[in-house]
Amino acid sequence: VSAGNGCGHTLLTPHSGTLSSKNYPGTYPNHTMCCWRLQAPPGTSLLLAFGDVDLESSEHCAHSSLLLADPQTGTAYGPYCRNSVPSAPLLVTNSSTVTVLFNSTSHRSGRGLLVSYATSQHPGTHYTQEHISPDPPLTMCFSVYCPAGCKDIHGDIWGNPSQGYRDTSVLCKAAVHAGVIADELGGQVTLSREKGITLYESAFANGLRSKRGSLSEKRLVFHKVCCLLSPACDDVLEVVTFNASSWWHEVDMLGQDRAWVAERAALSTTGHSWAAEPGAEAAWLELDLGTRRNVTGIITKGSSEQHDYYVTSYHVSSSRDGKNWRPYRGSSGQEDKVFEGNADSQGEVSNAFIPPIIARYIR
Repeated sequence: VSAGNGCGHTLLTPHSGTLSSKNYPGTYPNHTMCCWRLQAPPGTSLLLAFGDVDLESSEHCAHSSLLLADPQTGTAYGPYCRNSVPSAPLLVTNSSTVTVLFNSTSHRSGRGLLVSYATSQHPGTHYTQEHISPDPPLTMCFSVYCPAGCKDIHGDIWGNPSQGYRDTSVLCKAAVHAGVIADELGGQVTLSREKGITLYESAFANGLRSKRGSLSEKRLVFHKVCCLLSPACDDVLEVVTFNASSWWHEVDMLGQDRAWVAERAALSTTGHSWAAEPGAEAAWLELDLGTRRNVTGIITKGSSEQHDYYVTSYHVSSSRDGKNWRPYRGSSGQEDKVFEGNADSQGEVSNAFIPPIIARYIR
């Protein structure tokens, strides 16, 4: 729970989360406060990682401060500001409840704060990797826990799921981009540090745009758990039959017919694609995979031939018999998930299904 006018990007879940002051990493505003109440499941304790604490210096941190309190034990941590920073980047508490209080008066500078937390079941954090391996070999596999809420934190990523990412990328933000965790939940990720490559290509995936980047000494490559058990889990699934709510029967200026039928929806099809009848509402495209399959994601692309057509957002439904349909709600399970699609007709956009869909039919 968070309250106050000084709260920035915040995502709090029972097992992990991320919180920041308003405008972070820009200068936090004057005369604001925010109070976050972190509550973990009974029997666990909270671990807090200080990603950044940059509050203007003042005696006893009187003007701007970060203060943490453990109501179960009566223990207080802080106050913290620029001249009184936490002694360690990771604070291990003995409580399942912690109150985080940030306040500011008049000041001129300071980025504010960025803090993440996880329960004692998940001690890893994404702000520092050095404690995992200060001098890793050329290729090294390791695992780290990413808290929920990394998608919108400050920092850049370079690369894409197929190539890997520059080692200067924000690790857990890159994991969301790669589709190995859902931002709403966070989770354990497994990755390797491998030899860097000359150029990292930009890509839009899972609601994030990565940057195009140059050579790095090392790169981060994420591994899906299912791929460690079965390398075929990233294979492109064969579609036996395409079906659609409607299709466009185009007659061009020369009077020639062209059918934008469902079969043309395959990603590798050259020329025009599938398109619903103009003006059609609640249009859908249906894929029959022939048998029940484990579907871990989808890639979409527009039709760049003559017409600048593309889908900007979409819902997904699945069925095991082609009659009874279930909307995909993602990891939150509260409402139908809206996937962010394409912004032009040229590029491909990837979206991961976390958890995967087990079905024969996908709409």
